[in-house]
Amino acid sequence: METGQTATALTFLVVIAHYNHAGTLRQVAQKCRAVWPHVLVVDDGSDISPKELLQDVDVTLLCQTPNQGKGSAILAGAAWARAHGFTHIITIDADDQHNPQEIPLFVSASQAHPQAIILGVRQFDEHVPFGSRFGRKFGNFWVHVQTGKQVQDIQSGYRCYPVNVLEVLRVWSKRYAFEVEVIVRALWAGFTVEPVNVSVRYTKERISHFSQWKDNFRLTVLNTYLTMRSMVPIAHTQYQVVNGNLQKRSYWQTLRDNLAAPGSVLRNALSAAWGIFCGSIALPGIRQVGLFGGAGWWNLNRLLCVGFEKLCIGPFVPALCIEVGYFLRHGQWLTQFNMTTLGRQALQRVWEWLLGSLVVAPLLAGITFVLVAGVGWILHRSLHEHA
Repeated sequence: METGQTATALTFLVVIAHYNHAGTLRQVAQKCRAVWPHVLVVDDGSDISPKELLQDVDVTLLCQTPNQGKGSAILAGAAWARAHGFTHIITIDADDQHNPQEIPLFVSASQAHPQAIILGVRQFDEHVPFGSRFGRKFGNFWVHVQTGKQVQDIQSGYRCYPVNVLEVLRVWSKRYAFEVEVIVRALWAGFTVEPVNVSVRYTKERISHFSQWKDNFRLTVLNTYLTMRSMVPIAHTQYQVVNGNLQKRSYWQTLRDNLAAPGSVLRNALSAAWGIFCGSIALPGIRQVGLFGGAGWWNLNRLLCVGFEKLCIGPFVPALCIEVGYFLRHGQWLTQFNMTTLGRQALQRVWEWLLGSLVVAPLLAGITFVLVAGVGWILHRSLHEHA
């Protein structure tokens, strides 16, 4: 995505979202302040106010009560940043697991990609708890299904957000699930997520407020919704930078950009072919799962997938599969259609439908790929000639 901000115009605020980490907050704040001049602590309704802990530390304290969740604290920090002229916030956890010396890595990456979310990819070793390692792999898998994009550490709280991106995204989650949802919605909206490698440390004294029951339930509900939404063939709202501000792209502009983008011809042809393949294969119910699962995993065009899959509904494709299956079994075509062949022998026709679809589905998919790729190439060339 093109940006309307130059690297020299970017200003960064370090935001520490805090909730009942009195034992480590002061140390984290001091380390951040030693590296970066602008630090904001957002206290999310802690049992004891951290005001005294920070009274001689040159940071700003913002308190919100009652406790509203980590996502809410991050958004509060972003709103404060916007009001005070900052373009980006760098979020760092208050439990001292992150290294503030790595803050410049986020600044540098963000200057190269001003409208991207910069994600700190924690470098795990044998000391990292199993739950953290499993949770990261599990979360990364679902983001891949929902967006078709690879994200290396969806659970990392060490990030840099463009404030204007947070303002346009409609993120419902306000607690830990916020950090998952905001990445998915950003990718849907056409923004990118850029990784930077960061260190991490886990100590026996580390306190985690992640609830194994409540927060895992919230994540389960969220992933269920995001996965179902990813299956709906309705285009997500895309954004572009106009005069330094983010504005929604029109449907036709999004369509035109899709056709003109490098690799779009291959992607659209594969999308149409996958739709035809899933629509032709004789596995009702299962093929719908394959249709949407494949579309998400390979980042295909869902509109084309569903549209071409619907072309296979009706008598023609199933009848063609039955004919091919009958020929494979008997060496001749089925020419008699009566109560015997379509009634008493119905189970045989079902078997032939399945058998024939194994030949028809890839054949029709191949033909569709060639036709759609040909049309796409003509449109792609035309758009570039008139650009």
